[in-house]
Amino acid sequence: MELDQLRYFLKVAERGNFTRAAEDLGITQPALSRSILKLEEELGQPVFERKTRSVALTDAGWLLQSRAEEVLTIVEDTKAEITDDGQSGRIRVGAIPTIAPYFLPKVLQQFSEQFPKANIVVQEQTTDLLLKSCGQGEVDVAILALPVPAKYLEVEELFEEELLLVLPPDHPLAEREKIRLSDVEQYAFILLDEAHCLSDSIVSFCRERSFSPVAVERTSQLAMVQELVSLSHGVSMIPAMARELDQSDRRVYRSFAGRKPTRKVAIVWNPYRFQSRLLRAFREFVRMGG
Repeated sequence: MELDQLRYFLKVAERGNFTRAAEDLGITQPALSRSILKLEEELGQPVFERKTRSVALTDAGWLLQSRAEEVLTIVEDTKAEITDDGQSGRIRVGAIPTIAPYFLPKVLQQFSEQFPKANIVVQEQTTDLLLKSCGQGEVDVAILALPVPAKYLEVEELFEEELLLVLPPDHPLAEREKIRLSDVEQYAFILLDEAHCLSDSIVSFCRERSFSPVAVERTSQLAMVQELVSLSHGVSMIPAMARELDQSDRRVYRSFAGRKPTRKVAIVWNPYRFQSRLLRAFREFVRMGG
């Protein structure tokens, strides 16, 4: 039984399909099928129940899945511990889409200047997928917005940032010195898809004040939210970090009077995985703001 066979098996189990698993692994489907068949021959029984368009784990497959995860974790952690010099190595960083392009570039650039031998790999995903990847050891740290259902994961708050009202320049509210939440009740909102936690933060803040924003459009990217606002499709709320990088004159940003909407940004990691000196240095670097 080879380590690559275990990795291939786990990928098929995750994707539930040989074709998609082969694409993720960067190998051909026949090569993947041969590897799994060889594994099943060695075990003396099938690990997958083949269906027309998918596969499902057999009882033997369920047992092998948990054991394979343990074996690969031990191997990866042992290798990391042996080669841990505090300067070189790979760090897999995950972040949600409303944080990754605005917060990470500066942090990664400054960290690379101090640790030029470090190899940083970035994965941008939604909160649920990042928590799963963090728990399974596929990412070393994840940068998310609170709250997060982080069972068996370590969570540390980094900072709190304001959510700003974004408007087209000719909007009636753009000239006001003070804007209250009640002032925007009559206007349509543009929000991110429900998979993005930023929308939850916006809706929750509004509902706490007995106001439910009406979303006329939803999109998967924060940049598209900004563009739709520019076209006068509606208004929205944008994190301060995204506003800092917006140099366009086609949008204006305003802070709410009174209690302001905010979100809390946190770093998450799996304390049960080996924590290299380089990884600990990265967490401290992020904690200090770069």
